Amino acid sequence: MNAPAYFLDITADVCPLTFVKTKLLLEKMPPGALATVRLKGVQPLDNVPRSVKAHGHEVISLGPEDGSAASITDPRLPHILVVKRC
Repeated sequence: MNAPAYFLDITADVCPLTFVKTKLLLEKMPPGALATVRLKGVQPLDNVPRSVKAHGHEVISLGPEDGSAASITDPRLPHILVVKRC
C-alpha cells in the first residue's frame, strides 16, 4: 500500500469543523489517494470516521498516535486516521 500523500491535523478543532476540514481535503484528492488525519477528542474520534464512510470513502485504520494499547481508549490523546478517497 502506498504511504499517505496528504496530511491534516484537526486536533485543535471541534465538531463539526473537524469533518468539514476532512471533507475539503478529500475533495481535493484524486480517487485512490490516501490521507492521514490527526485528531483527538470523543466527538471527532466517533464522528469523523463515521462521516468519512457515509460519504463513500474507506477508513483504512484508526489508532493512537503513539501506538500503545493503553491509549486506544483515551480520546484526550492524538489518534491517526488513514483514509482512502473512493
